[in-house]
Amino acid sequence: MSLTVESATSTHNLASFVANHHSNNRPAMYWADQSMTYRELYASVAAARRVLQNHGAEPGKRVALSLPNVPFMPVYYYAIISLGAICVPLNPLLSAHELKYQLEHSEAEILVTWDGTRVAESARALPESSGVAVEQLDATYQLPVLDDYSWGPEPVTGADPAVILYTSGTTNHPKGATLTHRNMMSNASETASVFGYTGEDVIFGGLPLFHAFGQTVAMNAVFFAGASVALLPRFTPKGALNLMKETGVTNASAVPSMFAAIAVALEKMGEDAAQYRGTLRSTISGGAALPEHIHEQFKNSLGVPIYEGYGLSETSPVVSFNRPETGTLIGSVGPAIPGVEVEVRDENRQPVAQGETGELWVRGENVMAGYWNNAEANAAVFDGAWFATGDIVRLDEKGNIFIVDRKKDMVLRNGYSIYPRDIEDIIYTHPRVHLCAVVGYPHPKVDEEVQVFITPTEDVTEEDEATVLSEVEELCREKLSSYKYPRGYEIIRQLPLGPTGKILKTELRKMMVERTQR
Repeated sequence: MSLTVESATSTHNLASFVANHHSNNRPAMYWADQSMTYRELYASVAAARRVLQNHGAEPGKRVALSLPNVPFMPVYYYAIISLGAICVPLNPLLSAHELKYQLEHSEAEILVTWDGTRVAESARALPESSGVAVEQLDATYQLPVLDDYSWGPEPVTGADPAVILYTSGTTNHPKGATLTHRNMMSNASETASVFGYTGEDVIFGGLPLFHAFGQTVAMNAVFFAGASVALLPRFTPKGALNLMKETGVTNASAVPSMFAAIAVALEKMGEDAAQYRGTLRSTISGGAALPEHIHEQFKNSLGVPIYEGYGLSETSPVVSFNRPETGTLIGSVGPAIPGVEVEVRDENRQPVAQGETGELWVRGENVMAGYWNNAEANAAVFDGAWFATGDIVRLDEKGNIFIVDRKKDMVLRNGYSIYPRDIEDIIYTHPRVHLCAVVGYPHPKVDEEVQVFITPTEDVTEEDEATVLSEVEELCREKLSSYKYPRGYEIIRQLPLGPTGKILKTELRKMMVERTQR
């Protein structure tokens, strides 16, 4: 029996996406009223490599990177990875406690931050005993001048770690998904292929680049294809629309709350919204379920459909997408992308019949190597090469995936299983509901009770709120089984959102638990 041992080469390094375009004078990035060519990006990465090497960066070492969507984010991201070091992207809004945990757990020895962010403030308070070297950047930051800007990626194998992404914690600490060079490169290349990224495209960069979704669709896939990314450091609907118009964005990826905000802004503009119709060819939605009314509202305004997809940090992140060639299938996140297999299993990890509901398992080159330093968590989610997503789904005869709900979001009331998304789909049919979230919380009489939170459309005044709540409750009673319809309804003008715009149901559950304990 012979074993094939993969040799380390520079072409296996994710940073080869930048090195491959070192002589390209096309813009790699746009931001504000400036741009940077691929040649300039290549040189900037060389200078950032020198900074990191002066701090002791080398193959295998962890380097934490906490920057907003500024040009230095891709520059330092690829500089870290090009050295064979492992990049640990961190949310700039982390608290001091969260930062301390993620630095210690990843054993990061270097931290790159942006002045004025919460992480930068916390970094100043890190004791010398932490052993973390801090490189703080700001708008005036200058990279060193070099005599020679040439560089090549450190030889690695495809199985070597490239990135550790910390997943959002619920009751426990967040887990570090270890993504290899092969994970990231294969997912980026397949995403670019599915949506036809070319060197002529400009991709919207409004998703946070410290997050898996943004890294793949708005950075790695972009530079793989030799396209350009238009960076937006802070999302606002008007800012996003102006950036798309000024830079000629052809593809935009966002989460549903972003699309909702853009759709509302366009609706308010009336005939002036026509100025934003133009170069946009396709849009991608992920991170949460896309309500049908948001899709229709956006499509009617800009004439472009939204292709909904699915993924998670542990899968680099893309698992599936609706595609331009097959069209949108409302309610579905499409079939698996090439190179990815999916299977629906029951609670005993056995495959279910086609069309039946069960947990989604994924296998492919996009699946992480495992959680960093967490053997117990790895044992819980892996069955050989198959990964348990924690999402309840069903597949149709064409392999399209329909998400039923998150396994952890399921509510158990009096022995009955209730999926919040079933309820949310009904609530979204009400014309005066802009966003909604349904959560379960512990209840002494029924195990768990169901609570509805609604953000109404902007035309709903305080005097209208009671009427809207009454209408939504009546709608739920009419459309849902008696065991399923919620008992609590509440208006909340601003739902808690995460850095990518995803509704934070954990915060809503926490609020309900605190209420019941008073």
